[in-house]
Amino acid sequence: MRTQFTKMEGIGNDYIYFDCLKAEMKDPSTVAQRLTDRHFGIGGDGIVLILPSEEADFRMRMYNPDGSEAEMCGNAIRCVGKYLFERGKTTASQIAVETGNGVLDLRLEIKDNTVNGVRVDMGEPILEGPLIPTTSEEDRVIGHKLEVDGKTFEVTCVSMGNPHCVIFVDAITDEHIQSWGPKIEVHPFFPRRTNVEFVQTLSPTEIRMRVWERGTGETLACGTGACAVAVASNLNGKTKPEVTLQLLGGDLDIEWAKNNHVYMTGPGKFVFDGEVEI
Repeated sequence: MRTQFTKMEGIGNDYIYFDCLKAEMKDPSTVAQRLTDRHFGIGGDGIVLILPSEEADFRMRMYNPDGSEAEMCGNAIRCVGKYLFERGKTTASQIAVETGNGVLDLRLEIKDNTVNGVRVDMGEPILEGPLIPTTSEEDRVIGHKLEVDGKTFEVTCVSMGNPHCVIFVDAITDEHIQSWGPKIEVHPFFPRRTNVEFVQTLSPTEIRMRVWERGTGETLACGTGACAVAVASNLNGKTKPEVTLQLLGGDLDIEWAKNNHVYMTGPGKFVFDGEVEI
């Protein structure tokens, strides 16, 4: 069966989007594995299904290139907001989207019927070791010494609905990402695997990061990762609650507000539309 899709990207984090408001996709895990291949498929960091919801305005589900379902993606949900408004699925500038991390509120920045940016209430960070989850019983996993193949890393762990392991370094290298990222992802300390961020603090309001995403590999950006890094940086006394995150694909503005919610603001863009056999 041939099905329409839309390719979108949020600061380089690219996904294949399917409008499933009328009919849900069968076996999305297999579809994700086939279509995300950058040589034999469409190419992308995963697929996103836009669905009806019984508890919010809309629902999104997302699948990684290895076929696993992810709880949430900050860059993807901004693109969902842009898609819904600009493709005529909603006329509202504020919408609620159900995700694997609960219902999240989106505020669309609209000018001339175009969504130029999306501010997402990403909810409260989860800091308790067992809930992230890690095997640690600590209330906050900050500066935990993690042994990986004879090397010790000091890690701070945060969940934004999906687990993140944040490591501060003087300068980020390819070795950090390509050699250590995949090993840390599957470390027994993380029962559900983890995303891994290597972070360089530039100033109290600026951070540079690269990310190894669970089930995907290195990506140009990760919205939940940027939120986790902002929280971890503040917990370690390195930055203020409002920071700009520099990722390979572009910048995100993150605020850990006084109400304990994390707010992420950034763009989403259409790349192209197409039709594919699934």
